[in-house]
Amino acid sequence: MSETSVKITEIFYSLQGESNTVGLPTVFVRLTGCPLRCGYCDSEYAFYGGERMMLAQVLEKVASYKARYVCVTGGEPMAQPGTPELLTKLCDQGYQVSLETSGAMSLANVDERVVKVMDLKTPGSGESSRNLWENLEYLGRRDQIKFVLCSREDYQWASLKLDEYKLAERVDDILMSPSFGEINPRDLADWIVTDNLPVRFQLQLHKILWDDTPGH
Repeated sequence: MSETSVKITEIFYSLQGESNTVGLPTVFVRLTGCPLRCGYCDSEYAFYGGERMMLAQVLEKVASYKARYVCVTGGEPMAQPGTPELLTKLCDQGYQVSLETSGAMSLANVDERVVKVMDLKTPGSGESSRNLWENLEYLGRRDQIKFVLCSREDYQWASLKLDEYKLAERVDDILMSPSFGEINPRDLADWIVTDNLPVRFQLQLHKILWDDTPGH
């Protein structure tokens, strides 16, 4: 039986810019390819190309950074059939592993040790019809749900989904971020406080520090 491989855009070491581990030194494994085309995407360079790597090669590269945290991202990592096995092998190595996913593809085969950071796509993203709502059943308390908001209308939509799916009862962290350059962050902060939403406001640290240069 041939060894599993995945297509990799880049593997790099930086600070986590999002989620509830923001600011922690993390190895990022960015997989190539994504079936979605969100209007605010900041990783279009990962849609195509990449390098085919055996899982052992990926693990060796990750180990070279001597890090505690590993984030598997994309693109859309779950678009590659080898991703669940990669996630499990990373967990077996003792890393604290997170998966950044659009939630548009099934999470049924993701190792339960992995922290799933699932992005529910808002109408403003242009891809809200791709949300696979049954993925909510695969989330536990330590997983995270993220909304990237492009407008006041997106915020209102997300607020309705909080109630409709009782999201705060499913996960401990619900993240709301302003789409870069589309919503004034202070406005979003004010809306959350005014409405007393059970969410965590977040800004993308990597964009503040490095102007979102690929590889950081």
